[in-house]
Order: sequence, then structure tokens, then C-alpha cells
Amino acid sequence: MLNVNEVKVNEILDKILGHELAGVNRYTHYALMVSGLARFSLVSYFKTHASESLDHAMKAGELMTGLNGHPSLKGTEIKETHQHDLKSILAESIEHETKAAALYHELLTEVEGKSVYLEEYARGMISSEEEHVLDMRKVARNL
Repeated sequence: MLNVNEVKVNEILDKILGHELAGVNRYTHYALMVSGLARFSLVSYFKTHASESLDHAMKAGELMTGLNGHPSLKGTEIKETHQHDLKSILAESIEHETKAAALYHELLTEVEGKSVYLEEYARGMISSEEEHVLDMRKVARNL
């Protein structure tokens, strides 16, 4: 069936899972902390990102368990500057999304040519994370 090294793929998926769960915390925190006039539109924006991060974490976990893996409960360290102005929040978000894309690239490298399903999953996730970075850069451009 799948011609992948399940142990290696599960290691990568576990890193992805932890990073995406950190995104749930990060974006929930931002939804709570964002202030000023932009708050009206940004609270729902960050809540949406928190929900999406949870969906991404669940998908990574489902893949792990399908590959005989065991998702860990260890958390990923969440870097925060304790600056809650929009420019700082977006800079942290861009860094987070860029790291997520790198993790999915790592997965793609491991599964490329071995599993069409996992390749397509990784490519779709890379596309999603890169789109987030581009959108966030546009917002940050005029701050």
C-alpha cells in the first residue's frame, strides 16, 4: 500500500501536530489581546485561524494514527514578544505560518514519490500556509 517510512513520517506529523496546536493557542490569544479599531474585524479573523489550526492538527493526528503512530501530548514552545500591537502580532503570525510551511515541506520531502495521498496532503497544506503568509504580509505592509 503506502511505501513510506512510517516511523519517520510519524515523527514529522507529530511535529506538525504540536505546531498546529500551538497555533490554536497563539491565535486564540491574539483574538483576546488585539485592541483598537481593528479589533472589530480581527477578532473573528484570529478565531478563524485558531479553528483552522485545530482542523490541521486533527488531520495530522488522524494521519499519524492511520500510520500506526501515537500522537504525543508534549507541547510546542510558543514564542511571544508580549507586544500586542497589530504589527507585532502579524510578525509573530508570519513567523508561525512560515515555520508551518517548512514542516509540511519536510513531510513532502519524506513522502515524495512514495505516496500520492501524503504528497497531495503536504502540497495542499504548504499552499494553505503560504497563502496565509502572503495575506498577512499584505495587512502588515501599511502598518
